[in-house]
Amino acid sequence: MTRPAAGEGRPGPPEDDAALLREAADRLEAIAARTTGGDWHLGGLLASRPEVVAHGPGGGTEHVAEARARSAAWITALSPAVAGPLAAWLRAAAAGDPSPEAAAVARVLLQRLP
Repeated sequence: MTRPAAGEGRPGPPEDDAALLREAADRLEAIAARTTGGDWHLGGLLASRPEVVAHGPGGGTEHVAEARARSAAWITALSPAVAGPLAAWLRAAAAGDPSPEAAAVARVLLQRLP
């Protein structure tokens, strides 16, 4: 169970590491569910900014910039601030016996990263 953080409307940090992991996973899935779906790709420039297009499973597309209200929380949640801890987790997993879940994250990242 989580408690409210001082001055914030969201719950405070969970009490133990397992609860922390579950809370982060739950929040990540909740944000992803509200975000523009599909497989995101850079598709040239939209005005002077890179154009990010979501390709849906049915073949439809949507410009992510046109769906900012749904995508903003996802973009900010996975800002560059996540890179350090995520890279550290991947390295720690590689140093031991990597779980299938860690390998799955690495595969998706390697397909997506330049």
